[in-house]
Amino acid sequence: MSKVSREVYVEKVQNVLDFSRNEKKRKFNETVELQIMLKGYDSTKDKRFSGTVKLPHIPRPKMKICVIADAKHIDVCQQEQIPFKSVEELKKLNKNKKLVKKLADEFDAFLASQALIKQIPRILGPGLNKAGKFPGLLTHDDSMTQKVNDIKQTIKFQMKKVLTLGVAVGHVEMEHGDIVQNTVTAVNFLVSLLKKNWQNVKSLNIKSTMGPPQRLF
Repeated sequence: MSKVSREVYVEKVQNVLDFSRNEKKRKFNETVELQIMLKGYDSTKDKRFSGTVKLPHIPRPKMKICVIADAKHIDVCQQEQIPFKSVEELKKLNKNKKLVKKLADEFDAFLASQALIKQIPRILGPGLNKAGKFPGLLTHDDSMTQKVNDIKQTIKFQMKKVLTLGVAVGHVEMEHGDIVQNTVTAVNFLVSLLKKNWQNVKSLNIKSTMGPPQRLF
C-alpha cells in the first residue's frame, strides 16, 4: 500500500513546475528527478538490487540512442533520422579502449540488428558491456521508432555503495499529469524492489534540475 497519497504527488509536482516555469525560468528544458534515500540497508553486506521499469511517458526526450545497423536498418535509420553506426565504422575503432569508451560516452543507449549483435564483443571488445550499455536486440519485424521510445521510457534503479538513488521521471515542459503518472509508477516499482518495501524508504523528494527539492515522503 502506498504511503504517499495522490494529492501529495499532484501538489509537489505542481510546486516543481511553478518554480521552474514562473519563479526561475531557465534557458534549457530542466529534467524532473526523483531522489530517494534508503534506510535499513548495509551496502557492504546486503544483496544489492537492480531493476528497470517502463514509465507511461518519455522522461528524457533528448536521450541519444544509437543503432548498430545492418544494411536494411541503415535505410530505416536514415529515413527516421535515428543515429547509427555500421559494422565498417565500428571495425575502424580497432578495439581501441579509448575510442570505444568515447563511443559509449557519446550515447545513452544502443540497439543492434539481430544479425550483428553477437559480433559486437568480437568487433569492439568488452567496452560497451563494461559501460553498462550493451545493445538491445532489434529485429527486422520491430518498429525502430517504438524500440527507441521504449528505451527512452525505461528507467533503472540500482543500489550501489551509497543509499541514495536518483532517476529522471520527466521534464518541465511535460504535462503535469504525465509527470505525476511517471512519478507514481517509479516510486511503486522502487518500493517493490526493496526487501522491506516502505520500511526501507527514508525519504522521497522530487525536483527540477535547478529547483529546490519537494518532499514526497
